[in-house]
Order: sequence, then C-alpha cells, then structure tokens
Amino acid sequence: MGYAEATAACIIPHLGGLAGRLISSGNGRRNWYKQLKKPMWTPPDFVFGPVWTGLYTSMGYASYLVWRDGGGFVIGSAARQPLAIYGCQLALNWIWAPLFFRKHWLGVSAVEIIAILGSAIATSVAFHKVNDFAGKLLIPYIAWLSLASTINWYIWLNN
Repeated sequence: MGYAEATAACIIPHLGGLAGRLISSGNGRRNWYKQLKKPMWTPPDFVFGPVWTGLYTSMGYASYLVWRDGGGFVIGSAARQPLAIYGCQLALNWIWAPLFFRKHWLGVSAVEIIAILGSAIATSVAFHKVNDFAGKLLIPYIAWLSLASTINWYIWLNN
C-alpha cells in the first residue's frame, strides 16, 4: 500500500474544505446563520465538523483506491475519467460554503448543492466501476448531501 499516496489523497479534500471555512468564517456570518429560519431536522452545529472530517477523509481514500486500481492519471487508464468527475465534484463542494455563508446567495447555493449531489452520485458510479469499495465509500457523503440539500432549499424558500 502506498501510504504517502493514500495520505495525500485523504488530505486533499480537507484543504478546500478548510479554505472554504476560512473564507466563510467570522462572527457576523455565524450570527447571520443563527437568525435564519431552518427546518427542524437541521443538525446541531457541533455535528458538522466531525461529519465533514469523516466524509472528506473517506472520499479522499476512495479517490486513492481508484487511482491505485485504475492505473493512475496515465492517458487511457481506467482511473482518469472517474478522477476527473471526482475533481469536478470536489470543486463544486469547495465553492458551496463561500456562496452560502459569505455571499448569502441562498438560491444559487441551493441550485449548486444539487449539482454537488448529482456529481457525487456520478463519482460514486464511476468509482464503483474501478473499485467497488471506493464507490460504496461515497454513500454516506451522498446521504449527507441529500440532507444538506433539503436544509439549503428550506432556508432559501423560507428566508
């Protein structure tokens, strides 16, 4: 097993998540979010950090498995297209927090989170074709995105 490669793959998703958090943080933004009308199924704030840590790590490890088993980034390898889809999904994921928390673009972020969900499903299907376990590792992420999508849409429609 390539520990350095697996570790790097697990760290990469966290970098964008951290950048999005730093861009979107601040007391004013936190107060803004607390004042929004949210659905009763919104998890408490303390849940988000541990959940995203697990999700980012699992999606990173899934990408490593696809990279390893699919032949890396070599032209014509089985991994290239799934990893490209993953990269697009990851970029969409990283963009969401600044759209929602910094810009307060509730409608744009609601549409964007559906794009994340669709690309996460596409990533899972593409990963499954290379490594079955890698595709399954994204199922909790898809479930969380489904929940987050309902919350985002509720907030947009009720604020």
